[in-house]
Amino acid sequence: MGAEGEPSTQALIVAVLAGGRSSEHEVSLSSGAAVRDGLLAGGHEVVWVEIGRDGVWRLEGEQLSVTPGRGLLGVDVVFPVLHGRFGEDGTVQGLLETLDVPYVGAGVAASALCLDKVLFKDLMSAVGVPQVDYVDVREARFSRSREQVLAEIARLRLPVFVKPVHLGSSVGIVKVSDPDAVAEALEAAFAHDGRVIVEAMASGAEVECAVLGSLHGEPSDDGDRAITSAPGEIILSGEWYDYRAKYTPGGMELKLPAAISQSASERIRQLAVQAFAVAGCEGLARVDFFVDGEHVLVNELNTMPGFTPTSVYAKLIAAAGIPYTELVDRLCRLARERHGEQCARRF
Repeated sequence: MGAEGEPSTQALIVAVLAGGRSSEHEVSLSSGAAVRDGLLAGGHEVVWVEIGRDGVWRLEGEQLSVTPGRGLLGVDVVFPVLHGRFGEDGTVQGLLETLDVPYVGAGVAASALCLDKVLFKDLMSAVGVPQVDYVDVREARFSRSREQVLAEIARLRLPVFVKPVHLGSSVGIVKVSDPDAVAEALEAAFAHDGRVIVEAMASGAEVECAVLGSLHGEPSDDGDRAITSAPGEIILSGEWYDYRAKYTPGGMELKLPAAISQSASERIRQLAVQAFAVAGCEGLARVDFFVDGEHVLVNELNTMPGFTPTSVYAKLIAAAGIPYTELVDRLCRLARERHGEQCARRF
């Protein structure tokens, strides 16, 4: 840190990982390009590493090989702007751990936990975090006990949302209002994932809250090493917050601050930090909620939210007084702090 709490001006060499094997490949490339531009604008040097749909890492078009314990291309920190499977699920984080290089965002366990919608909800339920009702459906069980599973889903009452457990960005999600269409929606989701979650529809506004870790010397007012944005409300042009709404200009509008009560806003910020801490997250997260009056429900937590021009996370943080260039800089420095703390421990 510099004088009077200002971020250090030391330039870093940052490897930006983008692309990946998941269905969110193109979203990741767009997010990664925005992160690259923000880092360059902040005076940092960027090494662009693109992960192809085949899973191969490439530097300037050439296949990249890595050696455990030897870092990555001599960079100071890695910014894995990867969404979904094979990137946001702990797999890449595990590889970066073996390389012994600092990296932005959640670690192995938290990444895996939060991408698994069922595990995340089970954990939140265990600590009393309020959520929508849900049913966990495995493909093999649905094949064996089709009618029993459909009966469990019917108890949620229609409409419901059918979601592949391990995908993000609303990929593969279907809203079902017709009881005769539930089985078909499950089969379509199984094309993406062998495990599916079916969620009851929640009333009220869709509201999102950004969480950002604090650097040493910058604790929040309540002592947590994380700060939260004011909640923002998602105003949709369509029926629900699908892939088109998230990534098409004009598909949604972010209303800041959200049109909710002060007490509901404070409850959201408290629950966002609680979910972040209980899940073991690091650096950043976006926590999504449903709010109906004073009734607040946690929907999900994203450990690497989108960084595209239409993405919500950076807008929420900017409204909290942290511009984009400072945001990406801070995330890199948080990663280096965490790595330094880990290296100081014996294992």
